[in-house]
Amino acid sequence: MYKSLLEEIFHAYPMYHKIGSAAYKEGLENIEALLNIVGNPEKKLKAVHIAGTNGKGSVAHLTASYCQERGLKTGLFTSPHLVDFRERIRINGDMITEEQVLDFFNRYKPEFDKLEPSFFEMTTALAFWHFAEQNVDVAVVEVGLGGRLDATNVLHPLLSVITNISLEHTQLLGDTIAKIAFEKAGIIKKDTPVVVGEFHPESFPVFTDIAEKNNAPLFLAEDNYTINGDLSDCAILDVTGKTLYEHVELPIQGEYQRKNLRTFLQVADLLDQLMPTDKDVTVEAIRNVVKNTGLMGRWQMLRHEPLTICDVGHNVGGLSLTMKQLVAMPCRQLRIVFGMVADKDIEHVLPLLPQQAVYYVSQAHIERALDGDQLASRMSAKGLQPRVYPSIHEAFRAAQSDAAPDDIVFVGGSCFVVGELLQELK
Repeated sequence: MYKSLLEEIFHAYPMYHKIGSAAYKEGLENIEALLNIVGNPEKKLKAVHIAGTNGKGSVAHLTASYCQERGLKTGLFTSPHLVDFRERIRINGDMITEEQVLDFFNRYKPEFDKLEPSFFEMTTALAFWHFAEQNVDVAVVEVGLGGRLDATNVLHPLLSVITNISLEHTQLLGDTIAKIAFEKAGIIKKDTPVVVGEFHPESFPVFTDIAEKNNAPLFLAEDNYTINGDLSDCAILDVTGKTLYEHVELPIQGEYQRKNLRTFLQVADLLDQLMPTDKDVTVEAIRNVVKNTGLMGRWQMLRHEPLTICDVGHNVGGLSLTMKQLVAMPCRQLRIVFGMVADKDIEHVLPLLPQQAVYYVSQAHIERALDGDQLASRMSAKGLQPRVYPSIHEAFRAAQSDAAPDDIVFVGGSCFVVGELLQELK
């Protein structure tokens, strides 16, 4: 029953992550109508609302872990899912049940269908309904796309967060950093604190201007925290250089997580002011983030010999840091299982890929995927060494078969490449 319903949902509602911009619905009228049908649950939620180009998922999971360690009943809404649709909607790390999904659609689908919602609008309504039904203490909500016109932007949160800005979804959000920043800044609400993770000369003035107009106190995380040492055993310092925490272990050890960790620390500090507590659970929240929230696909280690890592980073900002870290790691041969979606900035991504790696290229089974032969052709023109395979699974198996114990195998380029692999390995 659940599986047939899920197939119907996937086929009936336009999904951005599968078909691209054709599924994007601009404006909040539809989501407001959907939420009105289910009793306006968004008005019952104390929320942390998180937007940004990169890192918003990691910051959302860290924030949820922190709230859980404090003993708060914590809802977490993220996207896309990698293996199971229900990953998107969790309470204290537990996915929404199949029965709860069925209950929701049995009640409301006939009325929803009259509005012709997008998949993300429908999923947002499900998440907010579930969180309100279960009386969560706090809901950590990741923006789907942009901010100003995203379905999640019906919230009036305790705290707004914008991790960073780089060029993405330019056909929908604008073709400059400033234009994209304006869209992301749409989550800034009147008299509501906002955390900005990183400074950028083109985006930060946009944030400060909109924050001032909304009387929203703005906090720049990178000014207030420093992370020293290896992420498996790091020290956290405040703006004065004072050590706040030592021997902190972050289980997701992509170097880009330093930025996300700073942003999270600022969020945690503000949450303590907004929802006071006597407990300092920062170190536990960081150490237990994967266990508490089910986080996957962020510098996730799959095997030790050969060292095999997957990561969902897929744009210039994310891949530049990932590839830099990979190249710095000692190994006999770097092997990369790689695929992309067709609407990403391929021409700016390809120069980031290391020349010395061997590439195993394929495409995920979604409409947006870039054909493996086309991707390989463009890679070859840049002097790279791609081999094309019919599926992600076959590409991965070939890389594992070719690899010596002291090689490194990396899987990435797209959320959907990583998702298909994790489905195969589960």
